[in-house]
Amino acid sequence: MKVVFTGSSVLNILKGSADLSRRALIYKLQGLSFREYLNFFHNYKTGTFSIEQIVNGELSLTDISHPLPLFNDYLKRGYYPFGIENEINLRLGQIIVQTLETDIPQYANMSVVTSRKLKRLLSIIAESVPFKPNLSKIAEMISVSRNSLDDYFSYMEKAGLIGQLRNETTGVRGLGKVDKVYLDNTNLIFNLAGEKSNIGNIRKTFFLNQMRVKNQVLSSKNADFVIKDFTFEIGGKNKQQKQIEKNGRSFIVKDDIEFGYLNVIPLWAFGLNY
Repeated sequence: MKVVFTGSSVLNILKGSADLSRRALIYKLQGLSFREYLNFFHNYKTGTFSIEQIVNGELSLTDISHPLPLFNDYLKRGYYPFGIENEINLRLGQIIVQTLETDIPQYANMSVVTSRKLKRLLSIIAESVPFKPNLSKIAEMISVSRNSLDDYFSYMEKAGLIGQLRNETTGVRGLGKVDKVYLDNTNLIFNLAGEKSNIGNIRKTFFLNQMRVKNQVLSSKNADFVIKDFTFEIGGKNKQQKQIEKNGRSFIVKDDIEFGYLNVIPLWAFGLNY
């Protein structure tokens, strides 16, 4: 007999998984990739492509000659399956409130007052471009101790609200310290920031969200991201190449273009990685 169980609170599942560690396999279900959105929302089918295939231009979209309109729609409502119902802002808003006011406080034994501070912290992240954590300043803004912030960020990341980007420093502690904090996905940006949504933040959030599923994504000293020995600088169609080295392993990732050339890759292509 096989038993499959799921739940709306990832934190509650994590909390109970220790008791089931020898009896059950726990899977984390990622939100829809751009590829999965094309299949689920529009019935367009295409395969997945590795990071090596993407940078080498070895990808294609079957039956789609103009991906940008679909990509822009995905950024606003395509990450969560219920986005197909056209009530994403209402439902996603309810999920955010539920996570901040109930799921995280129950998981971490927090008070109602603390949950309000989590909401304030998430709002600060949503309106930043992107958010580079200054723990002392943030602690003062939301009236908490500096030592509590690391826990807050950890709880919010486990709950699927934010993503933390670490730097390239390695050593006995493994990954380096957190360099920047993003919202978990672009649908959250549009829901929380609305008209204040920054296009640069949206582009980088999409890249990090899609690529971290199968790759270790780190911040770069000279560009935006490093994956393996590839360096990526993210921008719009007019983005220049001044910040990257022209060594065959560095790439400009441009939004608002449909197809790549030389070391320039369209941003939507990274949504085909899983």
